Amino acid sequence: MITIRNATPEDADELVKIYTPYVEQTAITFEYEVPSVEEFKRRITSVLEKYPYLIAEIDDEIVGYIYANTFKGRPAYNRTVETSIYVKMGERKKGIGKALYEEMEKRLKQLGILNMNACTTWLETPNSYITHDSPDFHKHLGFVQCAHFHKCGYKFGRWFDILWFEKMLGEHEEKQ
Repeated sequence: MITIRNATPEDADELVKIYTPYVEQTAITFEYEVPSVEEFKRRITSVLEKYPYLIAEIDDEIVGYIYANTFKGRPAYNRTVETSIYVKMGERKKGIGKALYEEMEKRLKQLGILNMNACTTWLETPNSYITHDSPDFHKHLGFVQCAHFHKCGYKFGRWFDILWFEKMLGEHEEKQ
């Protein structure tokens, strides 16, 4: 059974362990170096000042996390967030990501957030660094692709594209 709870800075060590293979072995993130536990604590604390940062656990073991963050720094974007999600390698395709997103959507709606945006890495032909799993996952959850940027991320000696997806969480009224 998957349990979802709020993240705390004390979770940073376990989250770094989940994130490390994504940095070192994939182009899912464009970070080159694994952040330190202290840096992860800082990131968690910063996100929690405004948005949810959630943890998925199975039998008290952290198996994934998701967070929302500022999409752009201008006030006009205050009802829009960018989401990031990571599930422990070997635990994907078990409903963890879906459970995290369902809880995230619920909490974002309570905050008055209307748009969720997600960025994924893309290659027409998948390779050892990137698959089509993330774009397919987001489409499965009701996200719609809204942008394709070409050769904008460089990692592992090659260029990668990115796709942006969006999902509307509520009504966009003239007088919000």
